[in-house]
Amino acid sequence: MTLAKRVGWGLGLFLLVLAIAFASMVRIRFDPPAQAVREQSAAPGFADTSLIIPVQGVRANQLSDTWGQSRGGGTREHHAIDIMAPQGTPVLAAAGGTVEKIFESVNGGHTIYVRTPDGGTIHYYAHLDTYGVAEKQVVQQGQQIATVGNTGSAAGGAPHLHFEIKIMQPGEAWWQGTNVNPYPLLAGVR
Repeated sequence: MTLAKRVGWGLGLFLLVLAIAFASMVRIRFDPPAQAVREQSAAPGFADTSLIIPVQGVRANQLSDTWGQSRGGGTREHHAIDIMAPQGTPVLAAAGGTVEKIFESVNGGHTIYVRTPDGGTIHYYAHLDTYGVAEKQVVQQGQQIATVGNTGSAAGGAPHLHFEIKIMQPGEAWWQGTNVNPYPLLAGVR
């Protein structure tokens, strides 16, 4: 191989590594406009649903708003509320619905997705220790569906429930939707 070809290959490899390094530092973020989130959270079937705190024994004044906090060393924002509780504490359905998916995820560990009867909202429960339901099972508000744990990215940390609310458009699957901050809805701070 000639010197010119080696230099060309070396330069090409250097530019590729540089591009990959740059791409790993860039965060593309989609935050729905605040007005859109307010409108969606006021949609029929959402605002009318009176949620309960999904961890047995936890009161509203014990909740902390963890929405928007940095996670993963600054690589992502937290679009949920973390509800601290001892491992094994019952996790309750915040609202009635159908268990759409039970899933093992790298970040969430043992997770459950429950879709409300109108199909417009998904409640996502993560870092669970044990499951108490099956996919396609109908659950009632307040029914125990799992127990608090520290699975997934919470492994080795304090046990807690990671609880998300997603507003769903027709046809969206369990992993899609637009996140809404659960804290004001659970703490009564509208």
